[in-house]
Formats: sequence, structure tokens, C-alpha cells
Amino acid sequence: MKRVIISGGGTGGHIYPAIAIASALKEIDPQIEFLFVGAEGKMEMEKVPKAGFNIIGLPIVGINRAHLLKNLLFPVKLAKSLRKAFQILADFKPDVAIGVGGYASGPMLLAAWAKGIPFYIQEQNSYAGITNKALSSKAKQIFVAYPGMEKFFSPSKLILSGNPVRKDLIDISGKKAAAAQLFGLAANKPTILIIGGSQGARSINHAILHGLETLANSDVQIVWQTGVSFESEAKAACATFPTLPSYVSAFIYEMDLAYAMADLVVSRAGALSVSEICLAGKPSILVPFPNAAEDHQTENAKSLVQENAAILVQDVLAKENLVPTALKTLADKPLLSTLAENSFGMGKPKAAQEIAETILKNSTCA
Repeated sequence: MKRVIISGGGTGGHIYPAIAIASALKEIDPQIEFLFVGAEGKMEMEKVPKAGFNIIGLPIVGINRAHLLKNLLFPVKLAKSLRKAFQILADFKPDVAIGVGGYASGPMLLAAWAKGIPFYIQEQNSYAGITNKALSSKAKQIFVAYPGMEKFFSPSKLILSGNPVRKDLIDISGKKAAAAQLFGLAANKPTILIIGGSQGARSINHAILHGLETLANSDVQIVWQTGVSFESEAKAACATFPTLPSYVSAFIYEMDLAYAMADLVVSRAGALSVSEICLAGKPSILVPFPNAAEDHQTENAKSLVQENAAILVQDVLAKENLVPTALKTLADKPLLSTLAENSFGMGKPKAAQEIAETILKNSTCA
């Protein structure tokens, strides 16, 4: 039987592309057997099984840049993870491995290389991660989402595929009525979708909270994904402004309907969020998380801003500027149209399919 290992994780930005690639491979060849390898205690250990795939966790941890003393156990956990990775390869006997970034992919891909198992890398961001950069010379090919990645990887290995995303996001046309019904909102009222990634976004949440009265005095409604820790506070605050129609939830599973509902998206600039916004063809205001590794979210946001496909609001200025900028943008119909058109032009709806087809064509598991 054909076997594929997919390694990586830590955030939704790594996990959902991995699941999308596996789903595309399975669609082409239902006989492929998959095993995911992630980091113990991270969200992939929950999300991957929910998607119908098996996963094994490694004890690996990331390097703590802020507190160097916390890295004292890193060599020990790396050694344990490498031993476990070699055991996984011996037990599962994969034909090919795919790394989607994050420190969890490091030991697995290194072990695969040592055993002569070909592997591929998928880099979601416009600024390459440490693990992917370190292993790129050993990879068979590298799938990227942004142009200009030659500054990180060998040009001969690059394939500009875009980021794989959930299939239901590729076509959201005709879903507005269903979205309005799900969220309990009006289908014809200007709607701002506020998302902060799988864990919520503190500065975005506080900026919206700060601007709730302004929003309530405007002819708009909001769909607000808060993250678990902010949900109750956001719901309580919205309840004090009955003139602001709102849907508030810690996590939104029906993201296709959330995008269908939105006239404007406010979001972090993680790779997955940016790719989803482009596929949905939505105008957006991006608030990059400034503490992301190598400040890659700012680079992701700039890639859209340079194409007049999004507006950037700095995290430090979000509390004062985010809501006024959102309302000003929402009122400017020509700008909304331009942002939407340019955003849609940057989307790559066949990313997962292209990656799957390339891997099957070039790998021994084909």
C-alpha cells in the first residue's frame, strides 16, 4: 500500500494546509495510507483526528527566543524526537514525506532524509520559517505561496503553488442567504467579519471592544470570532449595544459562510488567513501580529498591500485606528471593489490539487 507521512504543526496555519494536501492526495488515489506527525500537546493532536487522519506526537518543542534559559532542555527533546521519528519510519515505512513547517516537522524530515526517503516542503509564508530553511537543501521540491522566495530557497526547487485551503472556501457564491440565517443577521446589511486566527487576537479584540459604540452608531453588523479566552467578555459587551447586530463566537467552523457574509474582513496576517481571504475575494484590513517569527505576518500583509489588495493597520495603532479605518473603508464602494478584485486575483484555488499531483507524479509512491 502507498504510504505518506505529513509532518508539522503548532498552529492552524500549518495544520489546515497539511489536511488539505492529504485530502487532495486521497481524492486522486483513495488507496494512499496517511500518518501525520506533530508536536505533543499542540492543536494538531486534536484537529487532525477530527479530519479523519491518524497522528503521532513528538516531544519536540520550539526554540524560545524571549527566554533563552528555557531552551536548556531543547537538545534532550530534539534527541528524543529524532529517536521516535526513526522508529515511526521503521514501523510505518512511508514512500514519501511532506513537511508543512513548524518545529514539529524538523525531526521527521531529518530522519526521512537520513533513511533516503524523499520529502517535500510546503512553505505558507512570504518569509520562510527556520525549519523549512534549514531542511530545504535536502528537499526534493518546495511549494511556496508567494513570489520572490528565491531569497530563501534554491530557485530550481521552487513551485509557486499557493497555499492549500479547505475546499469549501473555494466557491462561496450563492451562500449569503444561508450565512445570514446561520448568524442571525440581515443579508443586506454591511457586515464586518472579525477573525484573529485559531486562538483569537488580543489587540484586534480590544480594538473592536474599544470601538463598539462607534460601530453601534453606524449602519453595520459584525461577525466576531474572539478566541476562547475573550468570548464571554465580547458577548457581554455586545449585549450592551442592542443597535449593533452581532454574532460572537470563540471559533467559527463554517468559515465559508463567514466569508460569504462579509463585506469587509478584519484579520491577522497569518499565511492561511491571507490565502483564505484571497480565495474568497474579500477586501480586508490586516493587523499583523508583530511577535510572529521573523515578523512574517507583516511581510504577508505587505504582499497584499503592494498589490492594492488589502489595507494594513499596525498592531500598536489598532486600538485607535482599526474601527475608524474599517468604517471608512466600508463606506468607500470603489475602494471595496478594487480591494476585492485584486484580492481575488491573488488567490490560487487549485493549490492543494497542484501539490498533490506533483508529489504523486514525481515520487516513488506514484
